Amino acid sequence: MGCRTKKFLVTGGAGFIGSAVVRKIIADTPHEVLVVDALTYSGNLDSLRPVATSPRYRFEEADILDRPKMDALIASVEPDTIMHLAAETHVDRSIDGPEAFVRTNVVGTFALLEAALKYWRGLDQGRRRTFRFHHVSTDEVFGSLGATGLFSEDHPYDPNSPYSASKAASDHFVRAWHHTYGLPTLITNCSNNYGPYHFPEKLIPLMILNALEGKPLPVYGRGENVRDWLFVVDHAQALLTVAEHGVAGESYNVGGRSELRNIDVVRRICALIDEFAPDARIGRRDRLISFVTDRPGHDLRYAIDASKIETQLGWCPQETVDSGLRKTVRWYLDNRDWWQRIRTGLYRGERLGMAV
Repeated sequence: MGCRTKKFLVTGGAGFIGSAVVRKIIADTPHEVLVVDALTYSGNLDSLRPVATSPRYRFEEADILDRPKMDALIASVEPDTIMHLAAETHVDRSIDGPEAFVRTNVVGTFALLEAALKYWRGLDQGRRRTFRFHHVSTDEVFGSLGATGLFSEDHPYDPNSPYSASKAASDHFVRAWHHTYGLPTLITNCSNNYGPYHFPEKLIPLMILNALEGKPLPVYGRGENVRDWLFVVDHAQALLTVAEHGVAGESYNVGGRSELRNIDVVRRICALIDEFAPDARIGRRDRLISFVTDRPGHDLRYAIDASKIETQLGWCPQETVDSGLRKTVRWYLDNRDWWQRIRTGLYRGERLGMAV
């Protein structure tokens, strides 16, 4: 990683992946960061507390749909890189309320692209060459795989949920702004993230917290759906690597090379909770597993071919799914204050995505 100090503007930087990137930038680089986040339900300033006192960190509460505000913030920061993570992300929520996903993920990305293009056009030639608009996306845009195969960067798009459709649309807008206007863009499509500071509506943190509390562990269908699990700290390093060394106009798939069925993930979490926090009243946590009606349109399998980022940029994941899950469970046990504030207020673990 280069040693020249750069300025990053990170949208969605109070979210799960965004805050991991910001913490890594402040901890491991000399760079400066402005976090822009609307602080919707999943944005949490507690996730940025470890860097809040750094003179290289600043936060602005703002919505990417507010074009005048985005213009003003970009002009004030003069970023070298805009890393765009602001998004509605949960498939189940997209089933219940798709409009918010279209507004934020599609219209919001368009607004931010327009603001970035205006700013980029005003730079001198040297800074225009080094500027990057880095759009962070998902492997879900590619649809569902069968029992074999991997998603490569040139895999056809085939989104199946309102969430993945909105992210696919935003990917296409980013590519169009590069090819039509010359904006130097980067796209990364990642597999399923997990790790510290994960909002507890997602599978892994929800299972950890329910297991700790002796509550049922609801698994969709028979738990046969397969995901490629990526530890969020590994993902944060991948995003920094792409932002610093990626080729403008290219996309890079980021995966953990850790395929596992959902039911196997849940069983491993149960074993870790039993090891770290045994409770005679609850007993073995795997007895809490219950199979529930599957999510509408639930994709069977995702798996990433990450060879491009590995061979061209030298990134590879440092955690296996076993080491990452161990670190994740340990973090939730050691940081009860973080999730208990969420658990008693914003989200109590209720089932989402049942609108159909």
